[in-house]
Amino acid sequence: MTSDDTTGFDKIDINTQIMQNQGFLGPLANSLGATEPALKLLISLLFGYPLAAIYHSHIKKHSLNIKNIYFALTGFLICCFNYGYDVYHSLISILITYILCRYFCKYRYFVIINFIFNMGYLLIGYYFTESNDYDIKWTMPHCVLVLRLIGYGFDISDGKTSKDKLSKDQLENAIYDMPNLLQLTSFTYFPASFLVGPQFQYQRYKNFINGKFDNYKGNIEAGLKRGSIGILYLIIRQIGATFIPDSFIMSEEFDILSLPTKILYIGIWGKLSLYKYVSCWLITEGALIYFGLTYVNTDKNTGISDWSGCSNINIRIFELATKMEHYVKSFNINTNQWVASYVYKRLKFLNNRTISYASALLFLAMWHGFHSGYYMSFLLEYSVITFEKQFESLWSKYILAKYSNIINSNICEVLIFIIMKIYNTSCMGWCMVPFVYLNYTRWFYIYSKLYYYGYIFLISWFIFNFYMKKYVTKPKKNDKSLDKNKSQ
Repeated sequence: MTSDDTTGFDKIDINTQIMQNQGFLGPLANSLGATEPALKLLISLLFGYPLAAIYHSHIKKHSLNIKNIYFALTGFLICCFNYGYDVYHSLISILITYILCRYFCKYRYFVIINFIFNMGYLLIGYYFTESNDYDIKWTMPHCVLVLRLIGYGFDISDGKTSKDKLSKDQLENAIYDMPNLLQLTSFTYFPASFLVGPQFQYQRYKNFINGKFDNYKGNIEAGLKRGSIGILYLIIRQIGATFIPDSFIMSEEFDILSLPTKILYIGIWGKLSLYKYVSCWLITEGALIYFGLTYVNTDKNTGISDWSGCSNINIRIFELATKMEHYVKSFNINTNQWVASYVYKRLKFLNNRTISYASALLFLAMWHGFHSGYYMSFLLEYSVITFEKQFESLWSKYILAKYSNIINSNICEVLIFIIMKIYNTSCMGWCMVPFVYLNYTRWFYIYSKLYYYGYIFLISWFIFNFYMKKYVTKPKKNDKSLDKNKSQ
């Protein structure tokens, strides 16, 4: 479970709202019950659609330099609209990354230096700007930019590496011809993805701007459809937040509810919290599709083109999820793929999948910031996935093997789906608590209201699984000797 950002459209503290809503959009933001930075962000995401229309009608027919200037300038202006003079942070990162790639890419530790610079700049930014709440400041788009520039550095390095040492995806994304500063800037500032993602490699951008996707149709219709679904999710999120705002979970009204009712509320609240991210990603993905950057392939039988190349959410898997792994596969897909390609797989030399996976989760937590809630949320994700794998193993061995005829019946499958859906929703809500409330005193206080049911369940399970492995499922020495005697 990972996230790039949120619209921030929540019921927030009135003093915080007044402080942040002092600009020209302040009155409108107040009427919506939002902060002005959140409203600016939403406007910027929606502005991707007219920018795409202008590109197709006026810019597309011009030279590569004109296209690059258009993307660099519009993305830069969007950044200025949202963050004012703080735009210099992204300019510094782009310039330093360009210098590193241009003049130091042949050195052995180039990718490490590029990684440390970009990640270090972001972490220093977090150190000086983080508060106890989720902040829509310059660090928000900068975390998207950091992944893009780190990945860009890896791809530059792969382009200088012997091809027989590269994996399939590294070969596809490797950059062999050094882009100039304008090309890197336009790639980084691409207006429909600079603020909240999704991630895509430079080679995709290069293919798009060179016109390799121009002959394929259906992108405008597909983009508008995807964006409309994003608006729908945003409306559902806003309506839901009026009934279960974040403040309700902290209130005395929540305290007096029974534990099952609290768990139900936490599950629904957690799903609504995820809808903030889903709506943003769908809106920005729709704009990317409209631009024509997301082409994958065309079905030979139907002739319909697939424009899901930058999809960040698989709605079907997400909504029908019955276990945590489904969320990992369907939620923030591009960021997960980026981490898999540039962190997890790059740690292959450790020869330990557990360490590589834990390192990837630690990187994601640090990438989000220093709040304890991020680290606890990813630790819970790892614990829940571990539990589910262990449970599935025992279920297959002791239950499914003996009662497969009953379990595979239609009625039983429906009942199991309902039970798993209830489990999954309440489990995700539990894991979202620290991710939303961030500060230890707040998220731990909420867990006390819930009598720590998630911790008690997981700890009890791991003790039970340890017992099963040691005393039940593990073959005894005496049993082995008996088997040998029988065979003789």
